[in-house]
Amino acid sequence: MSKLNIIKESARHFVIEGCLTFATIDNQTLKSFSFLKAPSQITLDLSRVTSTDSAGLALMIEWLKYSRENRTQIAFKNIPAQLLNLAKLSGFDQSSHFNEGSIEQAQDENIDTNA
Repeated sequence: MSKLNIIKESARHFVIEGCLTFATIDNQTLKSFSFLKAPSQITLDLSRVTSTDSAGLALMIEWLKYSRENRTQIAFKNIPAQLLNLAKLSGFDQSSHFNEGSIEQAQDENIDTNA
C-alpha cells in the first residue's frame, strides 16, 4: 500500500501520488487542505494514483467543497478508470470537474485492462 502524497509542482499544479483509499486517507489528510487556498485555479493530476476506492471519491468531493468555499477552481486531470467508474455509479461523472481528456484516458485504461 502506497502512502498518499500531495506533491506541489507549481503554485497551480499538484500531483496526487499513492493510494486514495480508506487505509491511506486519515485525519491529517483531511486537515491538509491549505494547498487549495492560494491561487484562483489549480489542477490536481491523478496520474500517479495507484489504487482507489469510494474514500478517494469522497476526498475529491471534499476538495471540491473546500475549494468552492475558498473561491478556488479545481480541474482534475488523468483520473484513474477505477475512480471514474465509482464516479459514474454516483452520478458525479457529470460534474464539470471531470474534463473530457481525463474521461477519455480513463476509458482507454479501462479498455486496456479488460482486453
